[in-house]
Amino acid sequence: MFSVIYSPRFLNHETGSFHPERSDRLRAIVAALQGVSWRDRLHWQEPTAMEKRSPLEFIAKVHSPDHIDRVRNIAASGGGRLDADTPISPESYDVALLAVNGWLDGVDRVLETGDPAFILSRPPGHHAESDRGMGFCLFSNAAIAAIYALERLEVDRVAILDWDVHHGNGTQVCVENNPNIIYCSLHEYPHYPGTGKASERGTHNNVLNFPMLAGSDRDDYLPLFKEKIVPFLRDFNPDLLIVSAGYDANAADPLARIALEPEDFGKFTESCLSVTRRIVFGLEGGYDLDSLSSSVVETIAACL
Repeated sequence: MFSVIYSPRFLNHETGSFHPERSDRLRAIVAALQGVSWRDRLHWQEPTAMEKRSPLEFIAKVHSPDHIDRVRNIAASGGGRLDADTPISPESYDVALLAVNGWLDGVDRVLETGDPAFILSRPPGHHAESDRGMGFCLFSNAAIAAIYALERLEVDRVAILDWDVHHGNGTQVCVENNPNIIYCSLHEYPHYPGTGKASERGTHNNVLNFPMLAGSDRDDYLPLFKEKIVPFLRDFNPDLLIVSAGYDANAADPLARIALEPEDFGKFTESCLSVTRRIVFGLEGGYDLDSLSSSVVETIAACL
């Protein structure tokens, strides 16, 4: 069985009718997964309730108290914005905490079973830096999950692969000083948020960025996986691989200019599986509903 960690409460992070990071993204993915021929092989799991485990202890290892308080206070006051792109609704703080719990549950599930899992959550996280949220992101889910995993006795090294079309500036900032974590990203450049140059290598040579030109397609991406990314991951020999699984590099996506197709993400997943089956996939971007949902299906199908 393949674990999908999801809660309908993730729909309650309200961003407004015309915001690209909207609840319909999750509705489309859930509908697609419920329609596949192998739907009986999916194990749907609710994230741990906050009454049973508060994720704040782990969020505080990555984010400043001021940032956490700011997100909490904006939500408690009825909502507002962290920046022009990043709305907070009254339930957003609690939903963001539940999303972090989902990513932590994904770590636990993968380490217990030795098989991949997918965290189908929102808000996304890879743009959230230690002291600020931005780019639709409140808390840095992947970085928090990596720090959490390193507290497990069986985990000494965690790799993070980010194939979202935007560079995960937040994830990189949060982990680049940790020698037990490596971060690798492929992203359109120059493009939001303007970070992710190839020269950014991290304090311990633990960062590997691939800036991609607009119009890049599978013929540009797949050789990088074979010749650069898989060797980088294998050389590190991670006990766990976390994938910031954004699907806005699809040709149909309205927020970028990369020309991938949903089946390409199945190929990326196969490359990851050649390194380890201990993979936590967590949803980041992807704003064209058809290509987004099809890409998630391709990712999970490759794991099966």
